Amino acid sequence: MHAYRHLFHAGNFADVFKHALLVRLALGLARKEKPFLYVETHAGRGSYDLAHPWAQKNREFAAGVARVWQRRDAPELLQPYLDAVRSANPDGTLRRYPGSPLLVRRLQRQGDRMVLIELNAEDCRALARAFADDRAVKVERGDGFRLLKAYLPPPERRALVLIDAAFDAPGELGRVVATLVDAHRRFATGVYAFWYPLMPAAMPAFDRDLVATGIRRMLRAEVETGGAHAAAQALSGCGMLVVNPPFGFEGEARDVCGWLASVLAVGPPGASRVDWLVPE
Repeated sequence: MHAYRHLFHAGNFADVFKHALLVRLALGLARKEKPFLYVETHAGRGSYDLAHPWAQKNREFAAGVARVWQRRDAPELLQPYLDAVRSANPDGTLRRYPGSPLLVRRLQRQGDRMVLIELNAEDCRALARAFADDRAVKVERGDGFRLLKAYLPPPERRALVLIDAAFDAPGELGRVVATLVDAHRRFATGVYAFWYPLMPAAMPAFDRDLVATGIRRMLRAEVETGGAHAAAQALSGCGMLVVNPPFGFEGEARDVCGWLASVLAVGPPGASRVDWLVPE
């Protein structure tokens, strides 16, 4: 049973963090002329109506995208992400939040492709409708952890993979590690990014398991908002691990995370860190 529905959390502080970094990764791959494949294992529905009762229940977006989307002091590195949010709300009222598939597709070029996997049937149908006229996008319903292997290695020999699990079931940190190991074995030069909630009790073992894989070039970016977002199930921080980040991404992530930690802080000051869990 897949009960998780992202509409309850769309546009929250974790989305802002994740999507701001994802945009920088996509732009990093787009710097080279050769085409790339984008694969997302938990793609959601593509676009989110923030006026929907589910989004309004806890209004998590109020402590996330609503704080940043019209800021004029945001770093230049954040502008492509903020431009996408603004273009989804052209009348200046925050009503729609673009999910990661729309954010990345906006930055892809002719020749680039996209594979979007989503387990929830209703969300998968909405996702398919969003890309119905785009022949470069394939939408597939199923377990993204299991289906990813079918797309690696890609014929383009370049790929950005986002593993964005809901963490609504036990053992998902372990599934992330196992999926990364299998994907890296199939296609060692791919760029792999996965989001995770900061769960203090689980992080030391997670880090040890990642290091034990023997995979190199793992960059870790994390943001803590300085206080639990009550509406976000007491989630006070999150991170993204990136394997094989594009050139320059480390510095970009440091600037983006530092600014977001200060702007999205709740109560006490926020904090961020960007470091190499495993270097070259």
